[in-house]
Amino acid sequence: MTRIIIADDHTLFRIGLKQMLESFDDISVVAEAANAGQTLDAARTVEADLLISDLTMPGTAGTQLIEQLHRQHPSLPILILSMHDEPATVRRALQAGATGYITKESSPDTLHAAVRQVAAGERFIPPALAEMLAFESVRPSSLAHEMLSQRERQIFRLIAQGVPLSQIAEQLHLSPKTVTTHKTHLMEKLGIGNNADLIRYAIEHRLFD
Repeated sequence: MTRIIIADDHTLFRIGLKQMLESFDDISVVAEAANAGQTLDAARTVEADLLISDLTMPGTAGTQLIEQLHRQHPSLPILILSMHDEPATVRRALQAGATGYITKESSPDTLHAAVRQVAAGERFIPPALAEMLAFESVRPSSLAHEMLSQRERQIFRLIAQGVPLSQIAEQLHLSPKTVTTHKTHLMEKLGIGNNADLIRYAIEHRLFD
């Protein structure tokens, strides 16, 4: 029986994921987490064979959480289940210590195969993602900020200029929650964990020009 911890901040998705996983005879969900802190607590206190985690949750930037988990629990395989399928995002997750990566659009069969393979200590990347990574590796290198959406670039520039999130929301006619979500996504894409590094990145790449 494969014992699994699932970590995702969306309650309904977490409930559905648990039901899907436990529909397989060889899987048992032993703990759930809704943020980075709960995920770290579960990994420390619950005996599990695998952690399935969203990439972006409250508390800690995605790759930072993966790195912390991998450092504290090197024998616990991590399968990322995310909405993001950008090659750079997948690569950073794997480099941080994730053993596998699938998207939330994956089929139940793909999820089951990923669980079995990652729990056995092997890597798992679906063929479509693997192909994207392969093509990305032979393309000319690009800067991380070039992969941001137009809105993410707008918010990045304003954050790097020291504009508070509340003012960014007002200036761009967005809700504060939407601005925070965009910030989380752009920091994940850039592999950056705090505002100081955002400003440093912007200066190094002359994004204020």
